[in-house]
Amino acid sequence: MKRLQVNTTQNVIINFELANLGQRILAFFIDNIIKFAYIYFIIYMFNFTLIKAAVDGDSWSIKAIDILLFLPITFYSLYTEMLLNGQTLGKKMLKLRVINIDGFKPSFTDYTMRWFLRVVDFNLFMLIFVYVSSLGANEYLGLLWLIFLGGKMVGLFSIIMTKNNQRIGDISANTVVVNLKDEAKFSQTILEDISEEYVPTYPSVIKLSDNDARIIKDTFSVAKKSKDYKTLIKLRTKIEEVTEVKSKDKTDIIFIDTILKDYNFYTQNM
Repeated sequence: MKRLQVNTTQNVIINFELANLGQRILAFFIDNIIKFAYIYFIIYMFNFTLIKAAVDGDSWSIKAIDILLFLPITFYSLYTEMLLNGQTLGKKMLKLRVINIDGFKPSFTDYTMRWFLRVVDFNLFMLIFVYVSSLGANEYLGLLWLIFLGGKMVGLFSIIMTKNNQRIGDISANTVVVNLKDEAKFSQTILEDISEEYVPTYPSVIKLSDNDARIIKDTFSVAKKSKDYKTLIKLRTKIEEVTEVKSKDKTDIIFIDTILKDYNFYTQNM
């Protein structure tokens, strides 16, 4: 099993297990089942005859409605990965996640680049296939199908051949897909779920190191789970001492959670 070793700016080594080809194909298959289920729902649950009648045969209006109804399919991987923190529904079922190759959450640009380059990874030569098919060139049909299937396999070949199991979109966006099945190991990293709109509270958290953040997270998780309030108080006091900040939050739990999120915000955006 391939692994990604991330050496952070504070020389803390984090190991991630990379998703293999089989896992990614299965996640891709599940996502496509969801897409086809949506298409089935749209076709069989909506009365398109009534819609066409309603727009009085206006071809442009009909095309606009078609585009609108199928937008969720077109942008499926983009909005699901952004909303589900690097996971499509297929990846979520298989416990896979997209992360930045440096171990952090990908940016909006990273997600967009991965989505856009699906054209190369899975749909290369699609326009050639459609164009030649429309011409009715039956003598080239066999070759045409080979070209079409070859274009569909670009992403798979890239995952097999690259060191970190990356398709073209991953390489361009500087991302990898990791396996989260070992929840304990993954939770030991300093990763936190923060939104694009997150506003930090304590700028002085940059005084912490990656190792400090990891220790804080581990201690915090155990103390919160066991309701060890004495340890939480000690942890808050130590954080205030190192960062030279005073808690603005109502409870120690909210304060420490904010500290971890702020640290992730600044280290991801520096």
